[in-house]
Amino acid sequence: MNCIARFSLLIAICLANTSVSADHPNILLITADDLNWDSLGCFGNPLPGVSPNLDRLAGDGLRFEQAYVTIAICQPCRASIMTGRYPHRSGALGFNEINPDVPTLPETLREAGYYTAVIGKAVHTVPSRCENAFDEHYDMHELGYGRSAARYRETTWEAIATAESIGKPFFLNVNTHDPHRPFANAPQEQRERDSHLWEGVPLVDNPFSPNEIPLPGFLPELPEIRLELAEYFTSVRRCDEIVGEVLSVLDESGNAENTVVFFLSDHGISVPFAKTNCWMHSNRTPLIVRWPHKAAKGETIAEEMINSIDLAPTILDIVGMKNLAGADGVSFRKLIDGTPDATLPDRRRIFVHLNAPFSGKSYAMRGVITIGSGYIWNGWVDGTTKFSNESMSGRTFAAMKAAAGDNQEIAARVRHYLFRCPEELYDYERDPHALQNRVAQTDARQELSSLRSELLGHMRRTNDPQLENYIAYLQTTSDSTTTLDSAR
Repeated sequence: MNCIARFSLLIAICLANTSVSADHPNILLITADDLNWDSLGCFGNPLPGVSPNLDRLAGDGLRFEQAYVTIAICQPCRASIMTGRYPHRSGALGFNEINPDVPTLPETLREAGYYTAVIGKAVHTVPSRCENAFDEHYDMHELGYGRSAARYRETTWEAIATAESIGKPFFLNVNTHDPHRPFANAPQEQRERDSHLWEGVPLVDNPFSPNEIPLPGFLPELPEIRLELAEYFTSVRRCDEIVGEVLSVLDESGNAENTVVFFLSDHGISVPFAKTNCWMHSNRTPLIVRWPHKAAKGETIAEEMINSIDLAPTILDIVGMKNLAGADGVSFRKLIDGTPDATLPDRRRIFVHLNAPFSGKSYAMRGVITIGSGYIWNGWVDGTTKFSNESMSGRTFAAMKAAAGDNQEIAARVRHYLFRCPEELYDYERDPHALQNRVAQTDARQELSSLRSELLGHMRRTNDPQLENYIAYLQTTSDSTTTLDSAR
């Protein structure tokens, strides 16, 4: 957008004769793609300069330490956010459409008089119903393959100016394509740059080096892994630059004070033991909320667990509307605005799911994450089926397989990732990277039984299509009677 066009948009905003009321604030929902929860400085990453804009946003708002997505795959996660439902209750179990009779957040806001727009990941956000959900949508081919900070700035200006010109509050969903693969400056990205989609997106001229980046504890120390993670963290910084441009437009347009900003990632990083699974690093997300004059600045909510299905109910609560019909999520507005003596629903556990990755192959998983522990049932495990997903592309898994020939510990990790075992139980306080499965430990039997019952009860309440398979599995275990009875 040239200077004249941008000035015209600013004039349109200034001349708008309808202001947004405190009861109907604007909503800006920003998501990152494949961003691990602890990759931001404000969530503990020691790497200097990786996320200055998001760190600033966290300083101006609330940071939620225990936020999780209910499914760690892009499209079904976004569908769960927009419907407030578990995947099997919306129809979007994997890369599927949302059922026609399931209401969504943007459609509901649009019908109530909001101008709605999505910038990036448009097709994934409300599968099959993008045209009905959003007044305007911009996808990756208009955004420099979802990596151009300049294009995000321009489209954000256009969306806000349009809302102001017609006198409507806006719901703007901005989705970066970083730090999804291909990572910044990686060989895959450089091969794809021949496409016109990358027009206007320069190579990053100051990438992080392998020696300066922090290595996740769930990955082994190997040079090729460090090289790929340096590319990933460079992508994280590029994501942060996009968010910075979007927030700058919000400030420059005069809308920052009457806009509630939400930021989160759709799931963990695209490497083994994170994305497209049910471990803590798969589902944990860096949730930040800024609500001027309502939410405290720079504070942390550390004990309350938030689920991605809670976002739509919360946004509707903030704008004074009822929850979506049939939603599983509940509002956490009272946590945001600090309502004294608020009666809150039980937030001591998160139920997580996996059905099928992009390939469409079924890998049924269900899990329970609490503050300090995690349980996973791998319904697909038979001893011979191999797991496969996008996270195995690139350097990291290849390096692990190569090192497995000489390193028994890495070989065991590779075998576990490929074949799993029927159940996994982790003490996330002592073992945050899920390295020691406690299922067979005698001192873990009571906790295992309790979490089995929790999961079984959830599957019964939500009519999970994997319910009968889970019951059949439990009947093969030593405490099946206790578990089945306690979950009724």
